[in-house]
Amino acid sequence: MRPKQWVKNLFVLAPVVFAKNLFHEPVLLRALAAVAAFSMLSGAVYTINDLVDVEEDRRHPTKRLRPVASGDVSIPVARVASVVLIVLALAAAFAIDPAVGVAAASYLALNLAYSLRLKQVAYLDVACIAAGFVLRVVAGSYAVSTPAQPVHPSLYLLMSTGFLALFLGFGKRAHELEVHEAKARSSLRAYSPVALRAVLWTFALLTVGVYLAWTLDPPPQLVFARRYLWITTAFVLVAMTRFVKLLRSRDGESPTDAMLRDVPFVVTVLGWAVLVVTIIYQLRPTG
Repeated sequence: MRPKQWVKNLFVLAPVVFAKNLFHEPVLLRALAAVAAFSMLSGAVYTINDLVDVEEDRRHPTKRLRPVASGDVSIPVARVASVVLIVLALAAAFAIDPAVGVAAASYLALNLAYSLRLKQVAYLDVACIAAGFVLRVVAGSYAVSTPAQPVHPSLYLLMSTGFLALFLGFGKRAHELEVHEAKARSSLRAYSPVALRAVLWTFALLTVGVYLAWTLDPPPQLVFARRYLWITTAFVLVAMTRFVKLLRSRDGESPTDAMLRDVPFVVTVLGWAVLVVTIIYQLRPTG
C-alpha cells in the first residue's frame, strides 16, 4: 500500500489553503476526509500494480522484496485487500460530495489503465501520473466547496500542479534511464536522454513561470497578499534545483523517494508552506 507515498495526497489540501479555509474546522475536516479517501484509493492502486507486475517484480533485484512478489502477502489476500480499499475509498469520497466521488472514481480508472497498459507507453505514462495529481486538486476543491462559499479549481493551481508533476515524473524517468539503462524495461528504453533533459527543463520553466504568474495575479480573496506572494517563488526554485541535484545520484534510489528523506529539500518545502500560510492568513487590508 506504500504508506510513505501517501504524502502525495496532501495535494488534496491545496484548495483549502488557498481558499483561506485552513482554520475553518468543518471545511478542514472534509478536506482531511478526502485525503484519507485518496490514501486508501492510492493504496489499492499500488496493491493492484503489484498484482499485475508480480512475475516481473520477482525477477527484479529490489522489487522482488515487495510483499506480493516475495510471497509475504498471498495473491488472494492482496486481491481482497484491493477490493475492500476501493469500496471504502469510493464510499467515503461520494459521502463527502458526489463531485469528490467522481474525481476519485476518475483517479481509479486512470490508474487502472496505467497499471494494465499505459505505463508501457513512453511519455504517456508520466502524463497519467501528472493527471492523477490534478485530479487530487480537483477533488480537494469540491471537498472544501460549500453552498455559501463555492470553490472552483483555479486554472493557475491546476496548471502549476500538472507542470510540477510532469517535471518530477520526467526527472524520475531520466534517473531510471541513467541508472538502469542496460536492463531498462521497453517503455523506458523508448525515452531519449537528450529529449528527456529538454522536456525536464521545459516543465521546470513552465512550473516556475505559471506559479510566479499566480502570485502576481491571485484570486480576489488573496488580493492583499499580492505584494508578498511572489517571494515564495524563491523556495520553489530552490526545491526544484535540489531535486535536479538528487537526480545525479546513481545509487539506484528513486529521486522522488530520496527527496522525502533529503533534509535540505524537506526544509525548503516546509519553509515555503510556512511562508505561504503566513502571507495568506496574516496579511489584512489596511486603511
